Amino acid sequence: MLASWYDDQGPATDVLHVGELPDPVPGPGEVRVRVTVSGVNPGDTKKRRGWLGSSMPFPRVIPHSDAAGVIDAVGTGGDARRVGQRVWVYGGQSYRPFGTAAQYTVVPENQAVPLPDHLGDELGASLGIPGITAHRTVFADGPVDGRMVLVHGVLGGVGSLAAQLAHWAGATVIATVRRTADLDHVDPAVVAHAVALDTGDPAAAIRSYAPRGVDRIIEVALSDNADLDNAVAANNAVIAAYATRTDRTEIPFWPLLFNNVTLRLLGSDDFPGEAKGQAARDLTSAAAVGALRVDVRERYALEDIAKAHDHVDAGSGHGRILVTIP
Repeated sequence: MLASWYDDQGPATDVLHVGELPDPVPGPGEVRVRVTVSGVNPGDTKKRRGWLGSSMPFPRVIPHSDAAGVIDAVGTGGDARRVGQRVWVYGGQSYRPFGTAAQYTVVPENQAVPLPDHLGDELGASLGIPGITAHRTVFADGPVDGRMVLVHGVLGGVGSLAAQLAHWAGATVIATVRRTADLDHVDPAVVAHAVALDTGDPAAAIRSYAPRGVDRIIEVALSDNADLDNAVAANNAVIAAYATRTDRTEIPFWPLLFNNVTLRLLGSDDFPGEAKGQAARDLTSAAAVGALRVDVRERYALEDIAKAHDHVDAGSGHGRILVTIP
């Protein structure tokens, strides 16, 4: 099969190779997927470059965890009726060496989720890491129907899906963007109120829409927003943080404590299995009724995967980066 891999960590152009590798064979409880589109996430590029001192988990790694494609083989004892089924894949390279940046990937059968025929492969390849993370941020602490949910970074991969999921589940969504110019890109069908963080007093603006405070805060930059979150959180609110920009992040501890705020930290690779399964079901259901969409910023050929990784590492702009598999 044609695949991309790395044997050492480092810059994308230095360590990513493209060439022929043996076709994988599914074992018991596994399926093999003929990949059409592979999604690139920041977590994939961080693993490749050894972020936070991480080392090579396996001698050779085929990167990427997300994909869309068609099941073409099942392992011993598997359901042969699944052969030919369109699926979206998550966790392809989560604690496994060989991910989805290849013509074939092998995953546990539950991690190949049926993709309704009317949904495109681009959407399917965008539901894994960002979708499951978004689902956990919104629903880990219970239903949000009738709640006020604040989503920071609503134009990002996780933030966009979190806002759509919260809206689908009956919440009123307030969202933030970094710059006033970005307000034009916010979808008013999903977001009831949008606030730019470069305005004079974003906390007052958010409070004007949620006078008693917000019930859930989906947080992409806890180090930047801890004081703002404290200012707008309702009593017993939850701050669900999946990223920060300072490794040792400070928070206004006593004000948050007296407001009985829960701080939930979320690392997607280690979500409970049942949470991932529920997320997969809900994401598929929401997508099937048109409640989810993704913006694709750029598609790259597999031979240009290093450029795709560099694009993600640069962190500029919004929208998914995808790799098309021939």
